[in-house]
Amino acid sequence: MVSSTSELITQPVNREEVVPSRKRIKLPAWLEVVKPRLIPLLLATTVGGMALSEEWPLPSPRLACTLGGGALAAAAAGALNCLWEQDLDKRMKRTSNRALPSGRLSQSSVFIGAVACTLVSSALLVSGVNCLAAGLTLLGLCSYVLLYTAFLKPRTSQNIVFGGVAGAIPPLVGASAAAGHIGLGGWWLFSLVMVWTPAHFWALAILLKEDYRSVGIPMLPTVSGPFVTAKAISVYGYLTVFLSFLGCFVLPEGGLLYGILLLPYNSRLLQLVSRLRDNPEDLDRAKGLFRWSILYMFGVCFLLVISRLQVSIVFNDQLIALIKDFSIGFS
Repeated sequence: MVSSTSELITQPVNREEVVPSRKRIKLPAWLEVVKPRLIPLLLATTVGGMALSEEWPLPSPRLACTLGGGALAAAAAGALNCLWEQDLDKRMKRTSNRALPSGRLSQSSVFIGAVACTLVSSALLVSGVNCLAAGLTLLGLCSYVLLYTAFLKPRTSQNIVFGGVAGAIPPLVGASAAAGHIGLGGWWLFSLVMVWTPAHFWALAILLKEDYRSVGIPMLPTVSGPFVTAKAISVYGYLTVFLSFLGCFVLPEGGLLYGILLLPYNSRLLQLVSRLRDNPEDLDRAKGLFRWSILYMFGVCFLLVISRLQVSIVFNDQLIALIKDFSIGFS
């Protein structure tokens, strides 16, 4: 007799069931193809990279050019990804109605739009920020389209481990936009996003593994099954928690407050990782982890910004003084 959870895992899960907002909002074809739902988190990690710099906060024009250029580059990357994968999308029921497979947009119009977005993005970043930020943004675009989509994704179950570099570049862009160089803080957030990405993505891949199997994409859940995937998610989840606390030491100010506020985020992440490891075939657990992982990274970036507010810095200093007085009293 097959268990109910085993029956569930074999049923393809529509992405709309994982991201409820997709049920409510039907995007125009031209907007759908640039994958706008992915852009806010990329911009959040860009701002997080800025907040780790001594030069925070940035002048408004430079901030606007950085975020505008980043959004346009992300849109171009999304469009080029759709162009590359349109044949795969045609073969999957979940994606067959997308703008390119369904014929609502032509290949030429999408390509021209992607090139235009790339050119405007580069112009904004070179003129309004600096060449390093522009170069890193272009590197992120190319690594997503060429390294991940074209090369790694169809070839290895570890595609997202190495291909995750594309999603980890925005913190470097933010740091370079703020200071003109990357610095320790930028590299720390880059590393954090790199180790967070597999746990985040593999939770979704468990839900969509039948889709990936149907077109021969070797995602880890498809190749090794949910049990191995859940163990791998657990490893990356614990690495994420460990690395996240190192932010206490790389923040120019407010590190102690950041660490304290981070505790509930990490506790919840570890709870969801452990629940999935205990029962990897429970789709609700995979879905819960995927959703929380998005909120988690938004939360980390929010805490980085909050910790740099003047009121937070004052509170942080008072807290450190209180701890010192308390320790002296026991010495």
